[in-house]
Amino acid sequence: MEEKFIRNIYYYKDFYLDFFATLKPEVKKKLNWTMLLIATLDRIPVKYFKHIEGSSGLYEIRVEVGSDIYRVFSFFDKGQLVVILNGFQKKSQKTPKNEIEQAEKLKKQYFDELA
Repeated sequence: MEEKFIRNIYYYKDFYLDFFATLKPEVKKKLNWTMLLIATLDRIPVKYFKHIEGSSGLYEIRVEVGSDIYRVFSFFDKGQLVVILNGFQKKSQKTPKNEIEQAEKLKKQYFDELA
């Protein structure tokens, strides 16, 4: 069955791609599968894509492989464009504040470059 893409995914600079290059093959496969969900599903389950409370419109892409948890920050630009920012391996219950701050900074940088 052919997938119908309803969203475009854009990798901002090399932040995500550098992170992706460090991952094990099974984590890469799950991240790619999750990106496909984001690009093709009208309603993406919160288990895989969740708005970050208290942020300026950031979302986290959520992936679990075994007992390892990974997060990738993203946001929407012009409705159907999902901009992928930085990623990290989550080691505690709460998302580290410095990771959210980094994503906010990258999002601002993205929009500043468009102006």
